[in-house]
Amino acid sequence: MQPAIKFGTDGWRGIIADDFTFSNVRYCAQSVADHLCDRGLASQGLVIGYDTRFASEDFAAVAAEVIAANNIRVYLCTQATPTPVVSYATINQKAAGAIIITASHNPAQWNGFKIKTADGASAPTDVEADIESRLPQIITQDRVKVLSLRDGLDKGLIEYLNPVPVYDKHIAQLVDLGNLRRAGLNIVVDSMFGAGTGYFKKLLKGSRTEVTEINGERNPIFPGIQPEPIARHLSKLATLVGTSKSDVGLATDGDADRIGVVDEMGNPLTPLQIFALLALYLLEVRGERGPIVKTLTTSSMLYKLGDIYNVPVYETRVGFKYVAPKMITDNALIGGEESSGFGFRGHLPERDGILAGLYFLDLMHKLKRTPSQLIDYLYSKVGPHHYQRVDLEFPPTDRERIIGRLANRTPSRIADTEVLKINTIDGFHFSLADGSWLLIRLSGTEPILRIYAEASSLERAKTLVAQGRDILGV
Repeated sequence: MQPAIKFGTDGWRGIIADDFTFSNVRYCAQSVADHLCDRGLASQGLVIGYDTRFASEDFAAVAAEVIAANNIRVYLCTQATPTPVVSYATINQKAAGAIIITASHNPAQWNGFKIKTADGASAPTDVEADIESRLPQIITQDRVKVLSLRDGLDKGLIEYLNPVPVYDKHIAQLVDLGNLRRAGLNIVVDSMFGAGTGYFKKLLKGSRTEVTEINGERNPIFPGIQPEPIARHLSKLATLVGTSKSDVGLATDGDADRIGVVDEMGNPLTPLQIFALLALYLLEVRGERGPIVKTLTTSSMLYKLGDIYNVPVYETRVGFKYVAPKMITDNALIGGEESSGFGFRGHLPERDGILAGLYFLDLMHKLKRTPSQLIDYLYSKVGPHHYQRVDLEFPPTDRERIIGRLANRTPSRIADTEVLKINTIDGFHFSLADGSWLLIRLSGTEPILRIYAEASSLERAKTLVAQGRDILGV
């Protein structure tokens, strides 16, 4: 029986050679083609990119063959390319959108099918729902058009594209790269064997700043790590930063739309700290003003920064497909989520780990502070905030049981503190009387249950996570 293809928080993901197969990628591409044709967008063409995972370039070629067979021009990337670079190419080419073959931060056995719209953003829920709804009939009828890659190239329906130069030129307009090159920073970069390999080194070479890169080659098994730039996957980077006495460590995930930061002592910053510091950079250092858009998994520090700098803060469900529309409609200054993905006004309503890293370096340089000193400076304004997250795998068949258990257990007090508000737009978010919060939610792309907490001390945050486990009985 053909397994269902379900689009989650950001596209569809599956296990390579199990459900992520050439046949299923063809089905998805045919559904995208039908969607574009029915909405009158086919004449604009489509960009197709891919990451460094096993056979990603082959899956991308298969998708290109289907799109081209539907008489839609394809701009096929010539090499593994970061998601934000593909997203920017979509805008530059004035294309109807993009398909990106990537599973982002997932383990090596996964791959994925991301969809971007004409503005470079993650496809919103209604677009993904339309594409998903077409799949059962396409699969049942095995209705897929295919034009060989060679024939597509010969007919001009497929065109190879190198989107990097245009992206680099745009980045140079957003941040003073010459200033960063002269800053004399010693930076260690962990590219996590992903599509972001070489970008920081290339953009910052040529003067006093030095960039050392690790995990900077293609290795689809991601040996020793999962390509997600969070603390438990950054031990090699953290050790090297500490032993080499570098100023900072930066890490990008598998498709380089997320950023991780390690301070000068080898301590990873949390994604919530990074988000707050990037917002502080835009508001204070650059003097810009505009709304902040955050998912409900991110920091309450943003509300405090909003009060200090008199800008509104809006909260959405988890996933950049919810953040991006709000960024667009409200011309937001920055949008971000707890998974360490951040988008910026004047660039993309989409995550970009490369630009986020450059902005962080510029913050360090402009304020003449180390990362740990930047945290102290941030806390001097908003007070200390500490964060914890636990990920628990579960059998996919248990999803409804877990949801039912949560729905039937809504405590009025957690860790001896009154629950002031319960938000259920995406999981169960408990706001407590002492300003701390606890969130329990199921991942939209993986069979993982996540428990998050933020509090004024690390011990308190850990206690809240433990309370979350007690609520679930796990």
